[in-house]
Amino acid sequence: MKNDKKTIFGWCMYDWANSAYITTVIAAILPNYFAKAIVGEAGVDFLGMNVSATALWGFMLGGAAFLVFLFAPVLGAIADFSSAKKRFLIGFAYMGSLFAMMLYFCKSGDVTLTIVLFLGSQVCFVAGNVFYDAFLPQIASEDKMDAVSAKGYAFGYIGGSLQFAIALGLVAMQKTPENQAMAARIGMAMTGLWWAGWTLFTMKYLKEERTPHELPDKYHNQPKTLAYLAVGISRTIATAKRVGRFKHLTLFLIAYMVYNDGIHTVTSMATIYGTEELKLTTTALMVTLLLVQVVAIAGALIFSRLANRIGAKRSVMFALVLWSGVVTYGYFIHTATEFFVLGVVVGVVLGGTQALSRSLYGAMIPEEASAEFYGFYSIFSKFSSIWGPTTFGVIKQVTGSARLAIISLMVFFIAGLVLLGFVDETKAKADKDKFAF
Repeated sequence: MKNDKKTIFGWCMYDWANSAYITTVIAAILPNYFAKAIVGEAGVDFLGMNVSATALWGFMLGGAAFLVFLFAPVLGAIADFSSAKKRFLIGFAYMGSLFAMMLYFCKSGDVTLTIVLFLGSQVCFVAGNVFYDAFLPQIASEDKMDAVSAKGYAFGYIGGSLQFAIALGLVAMQKTPENQAMAARIGMAMTGLWWAGWTLFTMKYLKEERTPHELPDKYHNQPKTLAYLAVGISRTIATAKRVGRFKHLTLFLIAYMVYNDGIHTVTSMATIYGTEELKLTTTALMVTLLLVQVVAIAGALIFSRLANRIGAKRSVMFALVLWSGVVTYGYFIHTATEFFVLGVVVGVVLGGTQALSRSLYGAMIPEEASAEFYGFYSIFSKFSSIWGPTTFGVIKQVTGSARLAIISLMVFFIAGLVLLGFVDETKAKADKDKFAF
């Protein structure tokens, strides 16, 4: 099944399908709509404090990441044991798309409803990606993994850009705040439909080798759901104990956790930063975010070729140097043009960093437990995602300045760069054969 063109196409089409959600809803429309219409400039009262939209949005992102942190590895272990990665992927895809469509019903002042629907869609999006990523070592040989991972991201950026362009056109055509709010709600609902519709290609073309394991005898008298849950928990605990014994895999995960914290925070807080701190128009924000997606298509492919020349690890390290420049420049900008330039640079490094981090990790883990190990990958990713946006929100709340919050992100990129420098790819790849299941 490895390197099969139809299977890879089906896998890439899921990135095409769900990237519309992360681009249109999370990066663009919902943060802007949440700040202007749902919460407003007055903020909301929370635990006896007045909390701004920026701070609350950071807390929401951190909360969603924490929920995934709790259950992703167990689900991954169950999926590996039962050969059900595709089933979990499709299930989370359609639950997430439903939550996204229901965001249409969020109107001015509906803070609680928006938080609930956001958490539902975000958790399903991230959980689905655990199983999506886990297919990578099974559909691509090691020498093709960087290219296939980059191709998946390129498909995602293209699909996300097309759907976002439609939503942007819908919002831009409106002249009054009321009509813009309605257009934003329709755009979010369209995202859910896009996600659900294009996932049909994944259902058709993505193939999974069915090699389920037999349940241990001690679980035969238990309901099947509880038995798989028990197996999933026990495998997760066993793997967590083993992972710590492999220095370079663990070091990569820690480095990834640190630098991904900075990347996630930049991409998830950019729109609300532009809305509240820079006072940019909705059109300026949306056009910049669309540009990021378009440029990221080329960025993913360019970094894939760079990895062929200097290696995936060195390519990621180079990208982290550029990310440090991004947040430094972001501290000083004031105009829409400067925000536009920032978007170009972010687009170049975003696709490359994401694609190569995923493939670099995929080359270090045992193929037969890929979903379980990508569950841990998600844990480190989402554990970092708890602290970045939350820290951003706290700094903004305490100091009143989002600029201080964004410049502080440089610490994550520098620390991640240093840690990644100590990872030995060759030793990490050799160690994966020592895992026993």
